[in-house]
Amino acid sequence: MMRILMLGAGGIGGYFGARWIQAGADVGFLVRPARQARLRAEGLVVQTPRERFSVPVTTYTRDHVDGEFDLIVLSPKAYDLDDAIASVRDVAGRPLLLPLLNGLDHLDVLDREFGRERVMGGVAHIAATLSEDGVVVQLGALHRLTFGHRHPEQLDMALALERLGRNAAFDSQRSDDIVQVLWDKWVFLATLAGMTTLLRAAVGQIVAAPGGDRASREMYETCCAVAAHHGHPIGQPARDEALAMLLAPGSPFTASMLRDLQAGRRTEHEHILGAMVRRADAAGIACPGLRLAYLALAIAQAEGRAATGQSAH
Repeated sequence: MMRILMLGAGGIGGYFGARWIQAGADVGFLVRPARQARLRAEGLVVQTPRERFSVPVTTYTRDHVDGEFDLIVLSPKAYDLDDAIASVRDVAGRPLLLPLLNGLDHLDVLDREFGRERVMGGVAHIAATLSEDGVVVQLGALHRLTFGHRHPEQLDMALALERLGRNAAFDSQRSDDIVQVLWDKWVFLATLAGMTTLLRAAVGQIVAAPGGDRASREMYETCCAVAAHHGHPIGQPARDEALAMLLAPGSPFTASMLRDLQAGRRTEHEHILGAMVRRADAAGIACPGLRLAYLALAIAQAEGRAATGQSAH
């Protein structure tokens, strides 16, 4: 049986790992000692809009990972990627890696560290978080995991995950062009994060304001132009799905980046907005709205570090 190691048991890793356990997979979780103690005492507890369940889990800490694994699933925030790499670098068995991070820069980092032949592609479509009492909370109905191979040596693993997903209680999809799926999500997410953080407003508030609909469309089209320039034009189905969410009247939808910003937490602005701005600049594509959103977040984060006496890294 395939052995899967989830790095962390937070919103994304905890949710999909628990669902795979329910489907009969051999899944372990690499966590910090405090999280390990809670998981051993209570199991992994998941709250969804429809149910609450718990599964017993096998846990490991960074210094004690037993045996070999076939696959490691990485779902840290982008700014914690270096620490994630350090945590799994010496895991036995030369496992493949399935990163579930936003944007694309992480693939270059992981390819340099582990070799492209070991780094698959993955996209998680889910709003989930970890509550203060250690419960994995699914915030909405969407729970889709898309994965695929980026090298021929990964195809067997992708097919194995596809088979596993048939018995898992979430939408599991294998893609033969996973990099395109990554671009589809990044273009949508950069627009959502850019608009909701710049205006400090939900989607419904933005489209209800004069010119809000047009501004959201313009930012989305800018990101689409960047994707097309880099060889990954966004297809009509992905466009329709994205615009339906970005322009939904009355929608309370916001980017998690806005929630992080309002809570005083660190954000992924550098990896989602900054990286898109840099690609736009390289392509000679004007992106004034996106650039303003990126600058606003960069300033807010710098002010937050200054207020707490932190230094930038």
